[in-house]
Formats: sequence, structure tokens, C-alpha cells
Amino acid sequence: MIKTDILIIGAGPTGLFTVFEAGLLKLKCHIIDALAEPGGQLAEIYPKKPIYDIPGFPEVLAGDLVDNLMEQGKQFQPGFTLGERAQTIEKQDDGSFIVTTNKGTQHHAPVVAIAGGLGSFEPRKPPIPNIQKFEDKGVAYMIKDPEVYRDKKVVIAGGGDSALDWAIFLADVAEEVTLIHRRNEFRGALDSVEKVRELKLLGKINLITPAEVIGLAGSDKLEAIIVKQGEEELSLKADAFIPLFGLSPKLGPIAGWGLEIEKNAIKVDNTLDYQTNIPGVFAIGDVNTYPGKLKLILCGFHEATLMCQAAFQIINPGKRYVMKYTTVSGVDGFDGSRKEAEKAVVQSID
Repeated sequence: MIKTDILIIGAGPTGLFTVFEAGLLKLKCHIIDALAEPGGQLAEIYPKKPIYDIPGFPEVLAGDLVDNLMEQGKQFQPGFTLGERAQTIEKQDDGSFIVTTNKGTQHHAPVVAIAGGLGSFEPRKPPIPNIQKFEDKGVAYMIKDPEVYRDKKVVIAGGGDSALDWAIFLADVAEEVTLIHRRNEFRGALDSVEKVRELKLLGKINLITPAEVIGLAGSDKLEAIIVKQGEEELSLKADAFIPLFGLSPKLGPIAGWGLEIEKNAIKVDNTLDYQTNIPGVFAIGDVNTYPGKLKLILCGFHEATLMCQAAFQIINPGKRYVMKYTTVSGVDGFDGSRKEAEKAVVQSID
């Protein structure tokens, strides 16, 4: 039985930052994640993708952000159960919880923080008859390492942020980048749309709209794609085809835990602490929903911070935390002693 103060389900950026915020309150964390490595989607799907909306970082690669979050939290010595999926949750008589994974590992904590991002996910595949034949032979639904596409002819399909961002990024990597979208209008950020149009004028991106990929050709690997534009069909040489139509998220076993679910997300009370309908169970980051919710990493960081304050009250009833800014007090590592930790950060309400 693994015992901890806050059991975090999900090792994405929000879950990793929770370790730091909890550590400032001298609360110990343990993280469960079905993936073999921490980082969630940032590490598994797009580690080399630049992120532009993290405060203080004009640009940071997703994988580097994960590394920084791990470095920030390691002083508080979090525990990890990786490669296992949180399967069941049982509330105990004292209000605490036992969470058991699909491999039978049991975890006991007074507070559970679900930070599962979009949950388990599968890429949305375009309806091209022979697409499976070329999977891992030129067709990919996500980009982990852009160097794979250096000096190659790359075709990207899609009209959202991922398609735009990767077209821009690969323009300086690939021999040729072609972006295909079924509409003339894009769903991504306006500055990204303008950047793509600028690169088109410079001859660094081929832009074909409105159009769609309807076929793939090649013997042992992808060699060409068939594009339909209006009534015309074009054959384009291609070493790689990357359809970026988003992910189909699923909550998995968590959906059966008795939580209030709305549109595949967990409803929480955002007026205070992001607690679910089960006292002691919180949901933070992309996995939750509430009026005005924005699925941004920085919003997950904010939610994690407030959640940890509420968790402190559950774990230390009758105590109050005396807040000190890290710019004044610095950051002390977790020393493993609950008694000494409480002396450092709590005092009686009396």
C-alpha cells in the first residue's frame, strides 16, 4: 500500500506542477499515470512542439517544459506509479480513499487530484481507404521528433492550431511542406494563419485550399498522395503524410467513479477549489469543466494552486497556512518529517 497526502492521477503539466505547489505546503504527492514516462501529451505526442503561452517563456518546447517541471518538483521527492492506469476508487470510513490500478497497485490518500488532461485519447483518422497500409511507413498522426522529416517532402492536412504550428515549424526542417485544408478559412490562431500565408508568399509552404486528401500511393512506403480540389484530382510526391484532425478523448475507468460528467469532462466547483461532487476528490486541468473554462496549461497551474490550499485544510483540520512568498522565504525541500513540516508552515487558529 502506497500512502501519500495527495494522490495525483495524471503526470501531465498540471499534475507535475501540483507537486511543487503541494510541496510548498509540506504535503507529499504521489502520481499515477498510464504512460511509461511523465509529461502526458507534451511528452507522448509533441515533445518538440513549441509552446508560446507559458508566462516568462516567449517560446519553450513541450518536452523542455516537462523537464523543467520535473526539476522544479523533484526537491519535494514525489512518488510515481507509471505504466499503470487508475482503475477503481474506494472511499474509506475516515473519508480517505484507496485507488487501485489495473495492475493491482493500491494507493491510500486523504485527497485525490484528477489531472488526467484529455484522458486516454486516439487520433481522429481521415476516411482514406488504404491509410492503415502506410501507418509507420510515411503516415503519422502526431509528431514526436521533427528531425525525422528533415529534407523530406511533407504533407500536412488540417485547419487547426496543430496543423498550422507544425507547418510553420517544419518549413525550416523539411525539403518541402504542403498544407492542405478542406476550407479556405482556418480554425487556428490568427497570427499563425498570417504566418502560414506569409511563408506561402516566400515559397516555403505550399498551401492548397479548399481541398482534401483522398488517396495514398506507394509500394513498401508512402510515395505520393492524391488530392481532390474541386473537380480536379492531383497527385503529389510525398515522403510523409501527417493528418492532424485532433484527438478523440475518453475518460476511461474514471468515468465510472460516480463523478458528475458533462461532455466527457468532470464538473467541478470553480468558485473555490475545483472540488468534484465527491468531497476530497478534485479535478484540475483539461479534465475538468465549469462555466468559462479555458483548456490552457496556465489555467491548470492556477487550478492546481487553489486545489492544494483546499487539500491542506482537509489534511490539517483546525490549522491554517501562513502564506509566505517564495521570493521572501525561498523554497525548502520536503524533509520527510510531518511533525517538523507542520511546525514550519502551520499554526493553530487559536
